Order: sequence, then C-alpha cells, then structure tokens
Amino acid sequence: MRISDTNWMQIETYLQRDDRAVVPLGSTEQHAFLSLSTDSILAERVAVDAAQPLGIPAFPVVAYGITPSFLDFPGTVSLRVNTYALLLRDLLGSLAHSGFRRILLVNGHGGNAPADAIATEWMADNPHVQVKYHEWWHAPRTWAKVQEIDPVASHASWMENFPWTRLANVAMPDTQVTLPTRSGEARKVGAAARGYFAEGNFGGVYQRSDEEMLTIWQVAVEETRALLVEGWA
Repeated sequence: MRISDTNWMQIETYLQRDDRAVVPLGSTEQHAFLSLSTDSILAERVAVDAAQPLGIPAFPVVAYGITPSFLDFPGTVSLRVNTYALLLRDLLGSLAHSGFRRILLVNGHGGNAPADAIATEWMADNPHVQVKYHEWWHAPRTWAKVQEIDPVASHASWMENFPWTRLANVAMPDTQVTLPTRSGEARKVGAAARGYFAEGNFGGVYQRSDEEMLTIWQVAVEETRALLVEGWA
C-alpha cells in the first residue's frame, strides 16, 4: 500500500501486526530522451509493485539524489553527499520512531550508492532496526535478465525505457550509442560530461520491445518482493 493512500491511524493499526516498510530512493537527472524523473519513477514503482500484495507500506520516493556529473544538463538536481547522509539518517530515524523495525531501501540511481554505507552506519547506532539496501536494476536476477536480452545496456539506454518512463510525443532514435573505452580516466563532470555524452545515453540502443521490458520488470518485482519476505533476523 502507498503511504499516500493511508492516514496515520491506519499506519498505527498496521504497526500492531507488522513492522516492515519500503522506501524508494530516486533522483532527478538527465536521462536522454526519457523523463528527468526516470530513476524516481522506476524505484517507486518497483517498490509499490513488490509491497502491494504483502500489504506493506511503501513511502513516497526520495526524488533527489547525488548526481553532480550531470549538473550541466538543465533540470538535473544534485544533493551533496553530506546533505544526503543527513536526509537519510533523519528519514530512518523518523521511521524507527514510528515503530518500523525492518526497512527496505529500494535504490534506483547509481549515484546514491553511499546510502548503503549511511544506512549501515545508522544501524550501528540503532541496533534495534534492520535496514536492507537494494539496487533493483543491478540485483543478480534482474541484471542477468537484462544481460540475457542485450548485454549493451547502460544509463538512459533501452534498459531504462519502460512505458512509464517515456514521454508523449518524444521519438527515440533508431541507433545504438557506442562510446570509447575510458578505463583509467577521470570521471566526466559538468560541461565535460555534457560534451562527451551528448544527449546522455551511456551506450546501447534507445528502445526495445515492451514485451522484453515487461519480462525484466516481472523479475525485478519478484526479486524485490523476496527481500521484503526473506532474510530478516
């Protein structure tokens, strides 16, 4: 259930029988021809789809993340790492105060990787609460399905092009992006990133069939749901 569809009294009642919650982590950043909210849309949707049959509350997505490399793409919003750490600690602290004791963070943005260490550090200070960190698109089963369909898959390519991340009246190029290997080079940031990545696809075709995408989605939802059910102490 979406927290947005409940009131505080319903959550109080829920907490009398269960203490699990799921929190999606997203970002607002360039995704080539896809929505600037792609990471947030996908993280929230997979969290809700996974939690709904279990009756576990899914909180609204944290729609801003760590993405300084893309600041020269208009519409991108980036938080500093220390800001993000404080935000996440306050979020977890609030959930714990309410009575949630098992929390799954479903991350949809690679730049938010520090959230794993932040949550672990927070757990050390709050040993009565368990927190799991899950990068849904890069989890073993989901990533294996992506690779099975097309091994050339990356940021803003076909692997993020679902029916719910596309924009109306925006056509996808019928080409495949291939970028030179940059092993050992410094990360591209700001104007350098915009100049190098052009519209923002890191490599691969822009779109594949909806049938293939929905197959990936089914695996992702099942893999996320398993984390809500299994592995708690």
